[in-house]
Amino acid sequence: MSGSKRTSLVFWAVFGVLAGCSRRADVVRPSQPEIKAVPPTPIAEKKADLGTQTWDPAWDRIVEEALPPEMLSARVARDVRPFCPRFNAMSQGNKRAFWGYFFQALAGAEAGLVPTADVRHADVQVPVKDTVTRRMVRSEGLLQLTYMDAQRYGCDFDWEKDKQLPERDPAKTILQPMNNLICGVKILDNQLIKQRKPLLSQSGYWATLRPGGLSYRVFARQMANVPSDCRLAPAPGDSKTATPHTGPATQARNQATGSR
Repeated sequence: MSGSKRTSLVFWAVFGVLAGCSRRADVVRPSQPEIKAVPPTPIAEKKADLGTQTWDPAWDRIVEEALPPEMLSARVARDVRPFCPRFNAMSQGNKRAFWGYFFQALAGAEAGLVPTADVRHADVQVPVKDTVTRRMVRSEGLLQLTYMDAQRYGCDFDWEKDKQLPERDPAKTILQPMNNLICGVKILDNQLIKQRKPLLSQSGYWATLRPGGLSYRVFARQMANVPSDCRLAPAPGDSKTATPHTGPATQARNQATGSR
């Protein structure tokens, strides 16, 4: 075989290997979700003004990246309509931003945006034991979750590791914002998609999302600054300055307080 032929064969062999690698890279390269910035809730703004611990924007990204496709679909448009009437018409990125804001508001109502917050429910008439810790149920973290949720929803909480640590040690798996928020997404996905329960339900996981109660009123106030894409555009001919905006978040607050 001549030198030129050998050189040609080597060239095409190398080219074929590189092309194959390129194709494999294209196959395994995951598509990156569109991530958008999320506005702060009223409590986040207030705490930032006071210079105290507030919401970390990195937590929005955790929520947005954890969302399953079903929570971006038309299946949830009716559930979120009180807060985001344009949900079904929005881009995937804007839908993710809405959910990022939603969980920020939920964390504000549940834990005051403090990732190490915890509450032991000693005021219930029938004491409830956590099936994992074998102790009275304690709600912990940004979304006030329990170790039982690791069993029920596949959350990344490790009681065997955490029980060796102080009560509010931020190193505890249940108190780490990523674990807590991803678990919250799983819980809500279970409620909305698997169980087909409404977002605002008297039998939902969080009492904060049960209309009529004090904690729901706190949550509704936090939904006052939803991303602008959620809001309905004014009707043609309507004055943009004659009346204040009375969008879905305002309606939710009115529903919670009984005002009109």
